[in-house]
Amino acid sequence: MKEKLARNIAIYRKERGFTQEELATRLGISFQAVSKWENAVTMPDLSLLPELCRTLEVSIDKLLGYVSQDKPITIYEEEYKTENYYWGTEPNSGVYEVLKAMPPSGRLKLLDIGCGEGRDAVFFARNGYEVTGIDVSDAGIEKTKRLAERAGVQVNAVKADILDFRLDTPYDIIYSSGVLHYIKPEFRQEIFANYKQFTNPGGIHVLNVFVHKPFIAPPPEKEPHAYKWHSGELLSHYRDWLITDSAEIVFDCSSSGIPHQHAMSTVMARKM
Repeated sequence: MKEKLARNIAIYRKERGFTQEELATRLGISFQAVSKWENAVTMPDLSLLPELCRTLEVSIDKLLGYVSQDKPITIYEEEYKTENYYWGTEPNSGVYEVLKAMPPSGRLKLLDIGCGEGRDAVFFARNGYEVTGIDVSDAGIEKTKRLAERAGVQVNAVKADILDFRLDTPYDIIYSSGVLHYIKPEFRQEIFANYKQFTNPGGIHVLNVFVHKPFIAPPPEKEPHAYKWHSGELLSHYRDWLITDSAEIVFDCSSSGIPHQHAMSTVMARKM
């Protein structure tokens, strides 16, 4: 609890654009006190929590690490509430790259970041991986659990906001498809450092991001919480790992019912 609170105070302070000194001034305390909070040396006094939350513009639940959203983060929350699976139940092609690069010959822990309705997470579980999937959508998490139950496999499906979520236990494989654009640019370095730290030696990351290209029109879906990535940006986070595959593709999409295109960068990297 102390470490999670420390991390969240630092995250939301930076998100509001405050230095430790500025936050301390607003709260009427010393900046050393804020530094101790963020280093998990001490915790804020209970009497300070309401004012701290008002200043950081978060709820007490969210500051303490409990996911609680006043409004949907993803535009797909409503789409996921239908009986049909919005993206279908067949997995993305990237799952086969994972199978080839690190087949589940032993006990391998896999994390699916932004599992949506669970099609990839369930595929991995059916093939013998020990799978955890996170997503910010309540409806998506429920559909992941139902899909896993129908397939007769176990998926640890957890609601989490990608901006708040940090690893504290190691994985062998970290996989994510079509989700990382929800990470604000100013948090990418810290978040990827966390993912890399909690990856076992020999483990792999298989990831993709949508990238901005001036010759491709913006997608018809209006994503209020999406942030641009640029060519080469994803790859730059793995300069100290072995890059086993990297590509940039343009593909057609009609997920919104309106034909359009996306540009996407992909990377597979191994921790040596």
